[in-house]
Amino acid sequence: MSRANPDDRSEWSDFEQAVGRVLDSLGPGDVITYGEVAAEAGHPGAHRAVGSVLRRFGGRFAWWRIVTSTGRLVPGNETEQARRLAEEGVTTRDGKVVRRDG
Repeated sequence: MSRANPDDRSEWSDFEQAVGRVLDSLGPGDVITYGEVAAEAGHPGAHRAVGSVLRRFGGRFAWWRIVTSTGRLVPGNETEQARRLAEEGVTTRDGKVVRRDG
């Protein structure tokens, strides 16, 4: 969907705005799954739609903090995502985030 001004969040859908609020709340070192973003945005099960929001608006958010349900990094962008996560103190190994508690 094309928008006159994609930087104007008032033109974003309610879902996009809800996802944006969740993504805005993440700080350095936070890692969350697409499904967790969807649930926190009030749309459990909409993990694929979160991916669509990130594809559309990813440059506005810390996209590297979002991983799959198994902790896998973004396919095709693993090196950059791992680098950015490492800068925030997050360990990755074999294309996945290493959980702090396990």
